[in-house]
Amino acid sequence: MKRRKFLGRTTKGTLVFFTGGSAFFSVLSCGKESNTMGKVAPAVLEGTFGTALTRPPVIAGGSLVTLESQIVNTVIKPGENTTAFGYQANRILGPTIEISTGDNFQANFNNGLTEASNIHWHGLITPPEMDGHPNDLVQSSSSFTYAFPVINRAGMYWYHPHPDLATAKQTYLGMAGLFRITDAEEQALNLPSGEFELPLIIQDKLLNADADLVYAPDETDLMNGLMGDHILVNGLYAPYQNVATRMYRLRLLNGSNGRIYNLELSTGAQFQIIGSDGGLLAFPETTSRFLLSPGERIDILVDFAGMAIGTEVFLQSAIFSGSDYQGKQAFNILKFVVTESQPDSFTLPSILSAYQPIPENQAIRNRSFDVSNGGGHGGHTGGMVVHNINNKSYDESRIDEIITGGTTEIWTFDNTEGIDPHPMHLHGAIFQVLDRSGGRGIVFPHENGWKDTVLTMPGEKVRIIIQFGQNKGVYVFHCHNLEHEDSGMMLQLEIQ
Repeated sequence: MKRRKFLGRTTKGTLVFFTGGSAFFSVLSCGKESNTMGKVAPAVLEGTFGTALTRPPVIAGGSLVTLESQIVNTVIKPGENTTAFGYQANRILGPTIEISTGDNFQANFNNGLTEASNIHWHGLITPPEMDGHPNDLVQSSSSFTYAFPVINRAGMYWYHPHPDLATAKQTYLGMAGLFRITDAEEQALNLPSGEFELPLIIQDKLLNADADLVYAPDETDLMNGLMGDHILVNGLYAPYQNVATRMYRLRLLNGSNGRIYNLELSTGAQFQIIGSDGGLLAFPETTSRFLLSPGERIDILVDFAGMAIGTEVFLQSAIFSGSDYQGKQAFNILKFVVTESQPDSFTLPSILSAYQPIPENQAIRNRSFDVSNGGGHGGHTGGMVVHNINNKSYDESRIDEIITGGTTEIWTFDNTEGIDPHPMHLHGAIFQVLDRSGGRGIVFPHENGWKDTVLTMPGEKVRIIIQFGQNKGVYVFHCHNLEHEDSGMMLQLEIQ
């Protein structure tokens, strides 16, 4: 059933919203103002940080990969068994896929769930039929083979489900994984690697009394994005990581549905940003704090040199402004414990990559997208929980934007009148951030590189410049707050 037809059959004055794949309905009165103003996200419960951090297993992407969506039993909290979704037995999340630029990637996806699913290769430039379009579904007990050449530069990308109306649920319940690409340019830098390179998938979850993950969003969750009270790193609650007195490379993904993290070290120390969504920056950027929104990645170097044995340093999220709903609480995420003194010969290069800004005069067209949802949380639809772009919500039968393959365009995401943050994500292309006006008013250090997701806070306009490739077909672009996406904040583009 198409979204438009479904909404058209609801009782006058109400919207029945089906989250897709979950037996959850929310009946909301039309025309009423949101009752979430002044509320904050659920308080984060900090653990004891007594569980050692682990990494998802690594598999080589240059040979055939098998991923199977399934119900898993795993351990998120010590002594507690959790029922969740995953791509491998007995583990939340999927394996990290490692591959080199220029290799051919092939993965057999077996759907062991009782509902349809698929895989979107977030940030990767793939043919449209391999992208995991919301309506390209693999039915229960069926399989599909994804195959495409890897043309992206080195970087940390990721994969997750993308079925229409069920992306939020399936991703939240545990189906996500890293896709790490390397190339000769990155290898020549001799960056910290092996045990000194830490991939960190940060997510927030709500656990019930049995320690199981349950996806049952209420009206507030649909309006703001589902927020959890337990912060996980690599699928573990409140872990710790032993470190030596040397430089480490931390590669972070915000894999949450809706929560934004204002990440910093508890010491207040500065660190170097060396990469973003689409790989290495041109040169290192020094900072001590950054906002990371759902779908975004960041690559940083943290130096523990000079610290005394036994020193504890937390990766934490600080409070931030700009959102009526979240950012009101500071909390710890991961504890580092200095346990070993070790010499380190690493020298940070002054030049990281041959990244070049795209000249604005290459753009053949400008497009603007209103992401303010101007009627309040309910958007333009009169108080109903339907999020939109340019006053339109997703319709699989409609193409919203026609793009000429091989051309460059400038897009503006306009959240000037909005009250919600919106991390905007493009399929089928990567982009650079030109400028931000209103709100925070600047381009931040981690935005000085190739991006596939950009945060637009309330009161902001963000301009991006996009180089579209020659893969002809239909892709989507959407808010990566997954409850916003599933409630309509997604449109289609066709490259011709």
